[in-house]
Amino acid sequence: MTDTPLVIAPNLKRRLSGVTATVVRLIPVQARLIAIRATGPGLPPELPHVPLWRAATLPRDRWRVWHARRNTEMALGLILRRVLRRKYRLMFTSAAQRRHTGFTRWLIRQQDALVATTPQAAGYLERPAQVIMHGVDTDVFYPPADRAKLRRDLGLDPDAVLIGCFGRVREQKGVDLLVQAGLQLLPDRPRAQIIFTGRITPEHRGFADALQARIDAAGLHDRIRFLGELPWDRLVQHYQALDLFAAPARWEGFGLTPLEAMACGVPAIGSRVGAYEALIRDGRTGSIVETGDAASLTAALAHWLDDDAAREAAGRAARAHVEQDHSIQTEARALVQIYSDLLDRP
Repeated sequence: MTDTPLVIAPNLKRRLSGVTATVVRLIPVQARLIAIRATGPGLPPELPHVPLWRAATLPRDRWRVWHARRNTEMALGLILRRVLRRKYRLMFTSAAQRRHTGFTRWLIRQQDALVATTPQAAGYLERPAQVIMHGVDTDVFYPPADRAKLRRDLGLDPDAVLIGCFGRVREQKGVDLLVQAGLQLLPDRPRAQIIFTGRITPEHRGFADALQARIDAAGLHDRIRFLGELPWDRLVQHYQALDLFAAPARWEGFGLTPLEAMACGVPAIGSRVGAYEALIRDGRTGSIVETGDAASLTAALAHWLDDDAAREAAGRAARAHVEQDHSIQTEARALVQIYSDLLDRP
């Protein structure tokens, strides 16, 4: 990659989020195809990066692309172009499946190119947008060579049928629905265990504590566990350690976690939110359940828990599905084509 980037991908949020994870995953793959750098706080040191001050003072010798994924980043791109007179083509990717505020709609109208992560998200942009679904890096997310050994290394039961649910612990993610299902299913299925990973913010501490109290009262504290926020490499290993993944969210913009699980050869259960219905092949690579419906989730979990052969076959199908249809390389190439089109505009 040249020293002077052609594309800047801002990340104006310190805390790990889905958007930040997207930037971290995509940039190294895109950097093989075009001169791209991230800018902003809280990014891994190995990521191709330029300081924000430098992104704001790049020479005006040619057009470049400013690829925003948040309102703040769209607004900063406008400031750079209109106030500081930097030659940026403005591009925005949206995952939101809701009507945007007036300010957001105004920002969207100022963009030179729009991308939506799902057809549903595209419908809320009120302008033509190209749909490019997220992909995963199948060289990072892949089935482990020895799952039992990996589990022992992670301090997990090598003989369990292990269900995972990864993401922030809050009602939006349907964590309570999975706990409720676990309380019903686990007493009759001694091999089954559930692990949650993800941060518990102060405003959701009461929610998490109430769930823990229910788990403790049922005597299942050693089989339904909250592991907290994990470093990235450890999170990937926990995906690889699973037998089954559950994403019973009540709302989701896109929802990458089932795809990451499936890339590791793990069948996934997802509700009818975000992109889950497009990612999970119902009955083949997992199950789609009704949003907010604990009974539907419980039935799907019981099906996969009680049929080891079907679960293992679904895991193999899930990996093949991701490799064929949802690799990060496909996503990266599609975005780089838009960058190239913007850079080639007269």
